[in-house]
Amino acid sequence: MFSAEQLENIKTRKELVALSKIEGINLKKSIKRAKYEEDLKLLQTELALLQEHIEKKNLRVAVIFEGRDAAGKGGSIKRFVEFLNPNSTGVVALSKPTDVERGQWYFQRYIEELPNSGQIKFFDRSWYNRAVVEPVMGFCSEKQYETFMKQVPNFEHMLYEDGIIVIKFWFDISRDEQQKRFDARLGNPLKEWKFSPVDLKGQELWDELTEYKEMMFTETHTSYCPWVIVETNDKEEARLESLRYVLSRFKYPRKGKTKANLKNDPNVIFKYFRKNQKFDL
Repeated sequence: MFSAEQLENIKTRKELVALSKIEGINLKKSIKRAKYEEDLKLLQTELALLQEHIEKKNLRVAVIFEGRDAAGKGGSIKRFVEFLNPNSTGVVALSKPTDVERGQWYFQRYIEELPNSGQIKFFDRSWYNRAVVEPVMGFCSEKQYETFMKQVPNFEHMLYEDGIIVIKFWFDISRDEQQKRFDARLGNPLKEWKFSPVDLKGQELWDELTEYKEMMFTETHTSYCPWVIVETNDKEEARLESLRYVLSRFKYPRKGKTKANLKNDPNVIFKYFRKNQKFDL
């Protein structure tokens, strides 16, 4: 990266290009990164304004992040909560159920994590584990799966009727890009903990996961709780677009104060009915 002193001495574009060559810096990549950082800062400021509104109006908001492994769910959630007031927000990332929880109604442990008045909660995976991962990996029975698929639209309708705002993201990633990210994790001792045998199995069972994913969309995409698809081969773009989408769902005081671009790119983020199949071919 350029130092502050170097940039201060730059007077023309030609000088900037020459310096980038001397320093071995990819100028196009550096400019894109700088633009991303600036856009992210503005959108996070807008999100803080939205949080004030949620607190004041006693709203309850649950944002669900689903998708294949390594699609960037955790990284996006991190950017959402980075500058929010922790007293009125939270991240829900439940581990595998205990023996007691296995004997409960499937939705019970998720109900306990739903937002209280004035809160916004972010779910790093959710009750939709049972729609895709569990049946493919053999973590639930066929009967349990069928029961879940019958109950989930009604469950979400009850949340809707009670005033809980649920936003459902599916982070889509291509098979090749997923493999690249897996390889990067295995080659980095600081990220190896992110890789598990289930991740590897997910590559082997790609087509089966696709089949269950499409059944999930068909059965659970509703007018009151639609699926929003985010193309995530470009992680930074996906983070910005998911932030913009959440902001677009609300009217709040001083909206647009930061002059941030709040318009979504329909080629990156869209409702399920506009879904193309390019990543699953």
